[in-house]
Amino acid sequence: MRAMKGKQTKKVNIGGVLIGGGERVKIQSMCTTRTSDVQKTGAQINALAQAGCEIVRLSVLDESDARAIKELKNSSPLPIVADIHFSSKLAIAAIENGCDKVRLNPGNIGGEKEIKAVADCIKAHKIPVRVGANTGSIEKSFADKYGRSGRALVESALLSASVLEKYGVNDIVISVKASSVPLTYEAYTLLSSRCDYPLHIGVTEAGTEEMAKAKSYSALGALLLNGIGDTLRISITGDPVREVYAAKSLLRALEIDTNYANVISCPTCGRCQWDSARLAEKVQKRVENVNKPLKIAVMGCVVNGPGEAKDCDLGIAGGLDSCVIFKGGEIIAKVDSARAEEEFFARLEVLINER
Repeated sequence: MRAMKGKQTKKVNIGGVLIGGGERVKIQSMCTTRTSDVQKTGAQINALAQAGCEIVRLSVLDESDARAIKELKNSSPLPIVADIHFSSKLAIAAIENGCDKVRLNPGNIGGEKEIKAVADCIKAHKIPVRVGANTGSIEKSFADKYGRSGRALVESALLSASVLEKYGVNDIVISVKASSVPLTYEAYTLLSSRCDYPLHIGVTEAGTEEMAKAKSYSALGALLLNGIGDTLRISITGDPVREVYAAKSLLRALEIDTNYANVISCPTCGRCQWDSARLAEKVQKRVENVNKPLKIAVMGCVVNGPGEAKDCDLGIAGGLDSCVIFKGGEIIAKVDSARAEEEFFARLEVLINER
């Protein structure tokens, strides 16, 4: 899952997971549980890891949340990012309890004394920090000067980074999120031209699943195709595991992640005389956890099927009485429609289990 060729960013280590510097794009999500509920949070972290998440963020609302990080670290399969707002004390407590990265806004954790104390703690524990801006946290001076714009977001984010740089913190990740697709694209494109820190990309407050995916795929897909973005979160209201599946789908659609079984299928038309849509769903379900580069085709008819799927490792195209099974565009078997599914799955299993 390497980013498209773009600007080379700095490399940052988050609990052993590397982002930036040409590393592959990493998938993030955030727990919806109360961090101090160690049992529920631990279970959600494990579910996210099983789905393919690589970095997890936890909210820290009070000292009980900060203390829980220590216990969660003992069993977490993922690096933990502590999400802090309005309290330098909680930032320090989270870091001292073992978080692998901290997400904060220097502008809302106190004055110079508090910022320096957090910066000193970050350096002492040798962890990175994510700073940034979203449309709800643009610095007033920039909002007044540039309005609700990409420029205002970028200037706010770079100001936050400069505050930490002043106290010697250099392992920084930056984000500039908006709920608007055009504004998100504008801000990250400008930010990429202004710094070489790794970028955490995402559309904030994207909504429930259908619209969240549409917004995220549009904005993040465009950015990644232009080589912008080192780690991402697709924000979806609800179960965070859905965020991880959506992120994987995006990286696969962009062909950034090629280590999976790609099922292509036609939308069908009046020529289709068999239930190819049902078979396509069954094939997709069978291969969704196959981690090897395969391309499988389920086509509605033989008019264009084998030709359109010429580069596939295995494919099937149907007719009223018979189906053809093909490989590399060449027909390798013609079978009765009644047993076509069974024959196709037998060959698919062989393909999946080949080294």
